[in-house]
Amino acid sequence: MLRNILIGLLVVLVLIQFIRPEKNQSSGPSPNDIATKYTVPTDVQHVLSRSCYDCHSNNTTYPWYDNIQPIAWWLAHHIEEGKDELNFSEFATYSPKRARHKLEEVGEAVTDGWMPLESYLWIHHDAKLSPENAKLIANWASQLRNQIPAPADEKEEHHHEEH
Repeated sequence: MLRNILIGLLVVLVLIQFIRPEKNQSSGPSPNDIATKYTVPTDVQHVLSRSCYDCHSNNTTYPWYDNIQPIAWWLAHHIEEGKDELNFSEFATYSPKRARHKLEEVGEAVTDGWMPLESYLWIHHDAKLSPENAKLIANWASQLRNQIPAPADEKEEHHHEEH
């Protein structure tokens, strides 16, 4: 009985290796990349590429274990969630209000240390942000946010908060 269960599990494990999720890889630069609309200094771009783009762009560099199911499904879901939250490859399509909000979140995420995710850093040690790199990203995000005109409703909210 136990032998049949183990054989059945092995067969299932082998069969699911043939069901692969679509890869998050684009053939070239996105026409909606953040750098097409906003200034991204080279040092900032380098840190974003190394520490953020695997989950927050249209181009993931996959690790070797992406070829093992069900790990690849978990990675695909994780990347999809990351891109839904923030996608630097589609950032130029964001409304000014959304862009400002996302930049505010970027600053908070790196300053508070909850991005990159701890689970991502288990394998991707080079993605860990040094305090200097976290400050670089936070300062850039804040400066860029301040360059994007606030929508009228956001100005109105801020005006009410001051009184």
